[in-house]
Amino acid sequence: MLPVVLVVEVVEVVVIVVVVIVKLDNRGLKVPLVVVVVVIVVVVKVVVEVVVVVVVVVVVVVVVVVVVVVVEVVEEVGVVVVVVVAIVVVEVVVVVVVVVVIVEVVVVVVVYHYSSVVVVVVEVEEVVVVVVVVVVVVVVVVVVVVVVEVVVVVVVVVVVVIVVVVVEVVVEEVVIVVVVEVVVVVVVEVEVVVVVVRAATIYRYIALVVVVVVVVVEVVVVVVVVVVVVVVVVEQVVVVVVVVVVVVVVVEVVEVVVVVVKVLVLVVEVVEVVVVVVVEVVVILDNRVFVVVVVVLVVIVVVVVVVVVEVVVKVVVVVVVVVIVVVVVVVIQLHKWQEAV
Repeated sequence: MLPVVLVVEVVEVVVIVVVVIVKLDNRGLKVPLVVVVVVIVVVVKVVVEVVVVVVVVVVVVVVVVVVVVVVEVVEEVGVVVVVVVAIVVVEVVVVVVVVVVIVEVVVVVVVYHYSSVVVVVVEVEEVVVVVVVVVVVVVVVVVVVVVVEVVVVVVVVVVVVIVVVVVEVVVEEVVIVVVVEVVVVVVVEVEVVVVVVRAATIYRYIALVVVVVVVVVEVVVVVVVVVVVVVVVVEQVVVVVVVVVVVVVVVEVVEVVVVVVKVLVLVVEVVEVVVVVVVEVVVILDNRVFVVVVVVLVVIVVVVVVVVVEVVVKVVVVVVVVVIVVVVVVVIQLHKWQEAV
């Protein structure tokens, strides 16, 4: 994942722990334990991300072997068979990932809801149990997201390699961009899931509806991708130009919408933190609460800055990708027209 995304996720984990800490502060939770819990959660998060990087490197090595096999298979069974199989595999995996994301959202919303109930009824003596529950929930979410991300990375690498191997026959190089962009949408959606489950209950369910809508859009995009590939095979170039541009623009718009949803949910989360802090300060204004307030305010500032940077970067990427795709398509089309003449 991008460094900015990693920073956002780590900060979000800290925010979640701080929220629980603030809620439990008047029940006797000490600041040293707070620090320990935050460090544990962040370390777990970073370790998991490092594992992802290692897995991706291993996957790349495996893909190199796959390339050799694919080349041999192409020579044996022909390009058309390989392309069709690759398309089917991509679509199946994308659908599986989407289903996993939906199940993950539902499960985490339920688990997080009940863990919140536990936080409300917990006694001072059981505070460690509550902290463990929160850490477990965070770890489960991270592990599930990491698994989904690894699957997506594998699919992207394998598909790109296969398409590159047969690109001379398929002709339209932009198919690579389209396939990769569709999968990227799924990755962005997965990032949103981690944030969605942390807002207030009503907003979580609203966000869940938004994610489902995004999934529907993705399915439509997948169908369009299949149409694009079919059209490419029959070499209807003019139609390909229009469809490819439309697909890429739709995918990029969906990505922007997802990022905006992420920002909105983060804002809700920050507001919730502020409200909790204010309530706690009004009820018990002592040194422990003051420390928590300072921590929360720092976290809020960091979250806002990082999210703004992420949104700006995403918008720039959207513009650049759309421009590049349009230019590539136009250049390919002009080249074909010149050859025809």
